[in-house]
Amino acid sequence: MSLVGNLEDLGLGDILQIVSLSRKSGVLVLNSRGREGKVVFLNGQVIRATSSQFGENLGDLLLRKGLITVEVLKKAVFIQRNSERPPRLGAILSDKFSVPQAEIEAAVKEQIEKIVYSFFAWDQGSFAFELGEPGELATTSFSPLQFMLDQGLNPQWLAMEGSRILDEMRHRGESFEEEKREPGIDLEALLGEPSPASPPTRAAAVNGEAEPGAALPVQLAPASGGPLLYLVDDDGQTGESLSVFLRDRGFSATAFDSGRDFLTAIARAAAAGEKPLLLIDMIMPRLDGSGILGGLELLDQVRRRFPALTVVMMSDHPNSEATERARRLGVEEVLVKPKRGDLGSPQGQGQLAQIGKSLAAHAGLPAPSQGAGVTVDLGAELFQELGVEASAVKADQGQKSPGLHLLRGMLQELQSPALGGGIILLVLRFASEIMNRAVVFFVKDELVVGLGQFGIESRNGNADARVREIAIPLSEESVFSKVVAEMVPLRTRLGSGHWDNQLRQQLGGGNPAEVFIGPIFSEGKVVAVLYGDNYPSRDPIGDTEALEIFLSQAGLAMEKALLERRLRSRDGQ
Repeated sequence: MSLVGNLEDLGLGDILQIVSLSRKSGVLVLNSRGREGKVVFLNGQVIRATSSQFGENLGDLLLRKGLITVEVLKKAVFIQRNSERPPRLGAILSDKFSVPQAEIEAAVKEQIEKIVYSFFAWDQGSFAFELGEPGELATTSFSPLQFMLDQGLNPQWLAMEGSRILDEMRHRGESFEEEKREPGIDLEALLGEPSPASPPTRAAAVNGEAEPGAALPVQLAPASGGPLLYLVDDDGQTGESLSVFLRDRGFSATAFDSGRDFLTAIARAAAAGEKPLLLIDMIMPRLDGSGILGGLELLDQVRRRFPALTVVMMSDHPNSEATERARRLGVEEVLVKPKRGDLGSPQGQGQLAQIGKSLAAHAGLPAPSQGAGVTVDLGAELFQELGVEASAVKADQGQKSPGLHLLRGMLQELQSPALGGGIILLVLRFASEIMNRAVVFFVKDELVVGLGQFGIESRNGNADARVREIAIPLSEESVFSKVVAEMVPLRTRLGSGHWDNQLRQQLGGGNPAEVFIGPIFSEGKVVAVLYGDNYPSRDPIGDTEALEIFLSQAGLAMEKALLERRLRSRDGQ
């Protein structure tokens, strides 16, 4: 896992949580306005932090706190330098000079926290996380006087505490003044040896200007006085970006991320004698938070309550049964909505252009001219609204990875979904950025039972109904049994056993080149499983690391929703 980006797009709190959840070892390097910082992770825990703004080292800190003398420090460093396998400086001070180990650890912990918290004020610049070998990161290959913990600090706790400190300071109107000290103890001078000239640090070589590639502030076009258009998409970022795109093309467009708010706005418009054109995303939760075809429920309500209004549907997961149901309810066409990962591609731009052309025809607007005026990169436009560099997404498309920005947005959406349906919908949507088809299975009573799907084609009957009929026992060998037993994700091929063959047939036949099975945990056990493949394509599945992180957070969201439901039930009693 290699993460690279701008601090404007992804804050330090988000980065810390992502690395923590992945349990990876490596070094996070931050650069902001001539400053450089590093955070070292060992198996997802923070063991070390340095900053060009903090000159103090371990020797300075222990001297300042009165835990050691200069003479003791000199002797400890001499012992370390002349050891075949140099131990940590703290271990020498504790073992040889009776300095309390707990006090050393507390001092180091306090200093690492102080340095990491200072990074939360770095809101401009760049970051890069590179993987490292745990054994190498845990050695004393760093400067002997640097801080390092044996038992690391929890990054998620650091993220919450750092955000809290920064918010409180901003609320009080204070700015974070980073501590600047004179350069720390010079190791060579301490031992009486000549000190070679040191090359300038990377941070010192960078001037104080804004970082190259930093995101520019986005200027949103004001709502036009054109035809009134209401659109609903439970993905708030995409919905708002589409509304900006449509306002630029002559509509007075408003986006909603809630079906109830959408219906309320329509009722108010109708009461005022207005007839807005309606654009409804087909794949979203129902009004009660369950299911994944909430767009059809909204369509049904609009048809019954506001039959005179024109409705256009859109979907980034084409489904023949759902499209047929929409047509039976009077919808002439279901437009293809570009996926987030496709917005910067020619295919995504073409889909956006088709949306604009179709809606313009329904509203009686002239079709956009081809080649006239300034050429606009529609995908780049929407990526700017989402805070994503289109060039970076294009570079990643060959790997079929949804990327860091999608992970961030989807993690934010997990904060308040309804129990069950809303979370399952988000899991399927994330999976759709990586695989051609996916199914979420519910684990209950030693069975794996189908719950929801996308991309499954059914020649005889409804694909959703077919998926819900799948039930595979965990006591028998299958691709699911190992994942549930070992509680780890798996990339493999379907086997030749009875239950793998049964699954293959129930998903419509065919033999995918590779399948992904990812567990979803709640309350310490596997409660659901995500199955995905690229059938009918023979392409292998792309990078699933971001998806695996998302699945772990989906389980926590389920746990939180279940706890809230239990508390409400108890309060009701």
